Amino acid sequence: MVINTNTASANSSQLLADSSSKLAKSLQRLSSGSKLTSPEDDAAGMSVSIRFDAQINRISAASSNVSNATSFSQTQDGFLQKVGKALDRMSELSVLAQDTTKTNTDRGLYDKEFQQLGSYVTDIAGKDFNGVSLFSSATSAVTIDSDATKWNMSGVNLGATEYTAATATAVGTTTGAIAALTAVKAAITQLATDRATVGSSMARLSYTRDQMSVQKTNLSAANSRIKDVDVAEESTQFARYNILVQSGTAMLAQANTQPQAALRLLG
Repeated sequence: MVINTNTASANSSQLLADSSSKLAKSLQRLSSGSKLTSPEDDAAGMSVSIRFDAQINRISAASSNVSNATSFSQTQDGFLQKVGKALDRMSELSVLAQDTTKTNTDRGLYDKEFQQLGSYVTDIAGKDFNGVSLFSSATSAVTIDSDATKWNMSGVNLGATEYTAATATAVGTTTGAIAALTAVKAAITQLATDRATVGSSMARLSYTRDQMSVQKTNLSAANSRIKDVDVAEESTQFARYNILVQSGTAMLAQANTQPQAALRLLG
C-alpha cells in the first residue's frame, strides 16, 4: 500500500479518457451523419470520398450542359416545324400558280403570300439561343461526362443553298411557278434531312443524360458506403461508450479513495 503513486487511479483515468474520446467521436458521427469526421478515421477512405464528391459534382455540371443542349435542339426542331409548314404552303402556292385558268394578276396575288412565307423562312435562319446561332453549319461541342469529353452535335444550316434557292423564287408567272416548285421541293427534302439530324441529336443527348444519371447514382451510393454513418450501429456504440464513461467515472472516484486506507494504518 502506497500513498505517492495511485496506480489504480492512473489506470482508471487512462481508460476513462479513452472511453470519453470514443464517446465524443460517436457523438460527432451521429450529429454530422458522417463516419469520417477527420482524416484519422479513415485516411484512404476520405481520399477516395473527396475524389468521388468532385466527380459527382462534375457529372452534375455535365448533365446540366447536356440538358441545355437538349433544349437547344428542341428549340431548333420547333422552328423547323414552322419552316416545314411554310414550305408546304409555298409548294402548294407554286402548284396553284400553274393553273391555266389563272392570269398573271391572279398569280401575283399568290406570289404575295409566297414572298411573305419565303421572308419568314429567311428570318428564322437568323434566330439564336442565348446568343448562339440556332441554324449554323458549324458543329457544337457538348460535354458528355465528368472529364469534359466532347461530342460534336451536327449543325443545321437554314442558309443552305436549298433554302435560299427556294426563298429567292417567285410564282408571279407560270415559268416562275414551275421553277419555284422544283426549288421548294428540294428545300423540303433538305428540311426532312435536317429534322432527322436534330432528332438523332436529341436521342443521343437523352441517352447520354440517362447514362450520367445512372453513373451519378452509383457513385453516390459508393461514396455513401465510405463516409455515411450507420446510425443503428453507431447508436449501439454510443450507448456502449456512454456506459463505459459513467462506470469509468465511478471507478476513478473509487480508486482515488484507496490511499485513504493508509491513514487507518497510521491512525
